[in-house]
Amino acid sequence: MKPFLRDTLERQRLRLHELDALLSAPDATGDMARFRQLTREHAETDALVQVYLRHQQRTRDLAAAQAMAQDADVDMAAMAAEEIDSAQAELAALDTELQLMLLPKDPDDERHAFLEIRAGTGGDESALFAGDLARMYTRYADSQHWQVEVVSESPSELGGYKELVLRIVGHHAYGKLRFESGGHRVQRVPATETQGRIHTSACTVAVMPEPDEAEAIKLNPADLRIDTFRASGAGGQHINKTDSAVRVVHLPTGIVAECQDGRSQHSNKAKALQVLQARIQEKERSERAAKEAALRKGLVGSGDRSDRIRTYNFPQGRLTDHRINLTLYKLGQVMEGDLGDIVHALQVARGAELLADLEAQAPSGALR
Repeated sequence: MKPFLRDTLERQRLRLHELDALLSAPDATGDMARFRQLTREHAETDALVQVYLRHQQRTRDLAAAQAMAQDADVDMAAMAAEEIDSAQAELAALDTELQLMLLPKDPDDERHAFLEIRAGTGGDESALFAGDLARMYTRYADSQHWQVEVVSESPSELGGYKELVLRIVGHHAYGKLRFESGGHRVQRVPATETQGRIHTSACTVAVMPEPDEAEAIKLNPADLRIDTFRASGAGGQHINKTDSAVRVVHLPTGIVAECQDGRSQHSNKAKALQVLQARIQEKERSERAAKEAALRKGLVGSGDRSDRIRTYNFPQGRLTDHRINLTLYKLGQVMEGDLGDIVHALQVARGAELLADLEAQAPSGALR
């Protein structure tokens, strides 16, 4: 473990004792706002310290096992070797967990998310792949016990989507899906290909946190053009009889959002405005992230649509994430929503970047 991380963890251990004293003071509940703040800090700090204490214990176990391995007794040496392997494996996992827990919290990570998929180069095959990606993300959402709502869709004639916007409702939805933003490339033999040739096509994905009502960008009505139209997607007879679908254009930026999922024009307008706010905020966030990534040449990148982040090679059953050089030969499971390994690897890579930034900013070893 790096010295600056150990110093930080020791300070957090001391801080936990301070919080214990503050919360047990006779006047602790005199200021309820401060009491709630201290309670939240205590819960976070205690969770961190418990992992750190476990790390310390396993470090001692490893040292004892290494000493035991020097014993001439064959049976004892074998037992020690098993304990060394076990302790080293757990310490590696604890190191990763502690690094992630030490990172500054992004409040957006806890939010629901809007996930947008657009077909790109490749014509009908690209639209079919957009449908496959939508199914992949929906299956992953199911595994996380999240809800998925269709905000707007533009189906392709042969299946799949020209464009699809989903609302993902669940704890930490944005935090887990945020690194899916970018260009997704597929290599496979399309269903429409008669000669068995492999084609390459692409889709783009954008993931945006659902804006908090109190913090959302205030839209000037004079900057908006709101159109109503008849929904074109599936929705039964009712939705095709009324102009219930809504399209909102933000005139200063040209950003557009629409919703046609609900039967009420009022609810569709409210959802479209939410998506519009998310897109405007995401545009600003992406521009900031791109500048930061250019300065530090980050691995994970800015999440811009132009970034080619991943390749799905069906003939080889291979998925490659180009940002972190991750290759998995389980494409079938991934397309069924098994994204856990990818999400975790991207979070770890991002954590390593942030920790490197923190270490660079704290030459004395002090993170906080």
